Amino acid sequence: MNEKHSIVEIWVYLSGSPLFALFLTLVAYQIGLLIYQRSRQNPLANPVAIAILIAASVIELIDMPYEKYFEGAQFIHFLLGSATVSLAVPIYRGLHTLKGRSLILLLSLMVGGFASILSAVGISRIFGADAAIINAMYTKSVTAPIAMGIAERIGSSPTLTAIFAVCTGILGAILAPSVLNLCGVKEWWKRGFPIGIAAHGIGTSRAFSVNHEAGTYASLAMGMNGIFSSIAIPIIYQYLNHIL
Repeated sequence: MNEKHSIVEIWVYLSGSPLFALFLTLVAYQIGLLIYQRSRQNPLANPVAIAILIAASVIELIDMPYEKYFEGAQFIHFLLGSATVSLAVPIYRGLHTLKGRSLILLLSLMVGGFASILSAVGISRIFGADAAIINAMYTKSVTAPIAMGIAERIGSSPTLTAIFAVCTGILGAILAPSVLNLCGVKEWWKRGFPIGIAAHGIGTSRAFSVNHEAGTYASLAMGMNGIFSSIAIPIIYQYLNHIL
């Protein structure tokens, strides 16, 4: 009886400790990654999606407030910015492959970026979504650290923005291979670049796990889209709000 009581006390202590949230996040992602590898990199077995489901289920089961969870997991959140910047390494290594492709990639970036914003905002407005949801849609295809910074500039909710960014990344990583196959796109650089534009970090991670060239172009697109969006989105936001 005493042993059972001691186990309960230990569990109560761990569940209330900020370190528990960090441990839970790392273990959940490791489980997701293991499932992804065992499934032979099946897009449906996205490790981030699996990790989110596991972590959300556990904190709901133990009734842990989100603020308490974030207190422990914020170290990983802090590393998001560093991880995004570190993608400069594969971009630099792949610069020599851009010869003759720079113009078409820049054009693809602008068209893809505008299409992402206009389609998401337009559909949200048509269905009468709340203003907070519409504003968060502007940055859904931008990597989360940059998207949250843009959200603050346009008066949107950084938390809601991060949720939509993560959901977009997961869906993009899952659906992109099928869409690209359907369109007959076979060259790896052509497959990687649109994934980086549409599905940012999560899509880039997926691209790297499949092919290095695809991952390099995905990281290039993600970085370029972050720069382009941080300048263009506040301007587009003001313009659309003025005419609509």
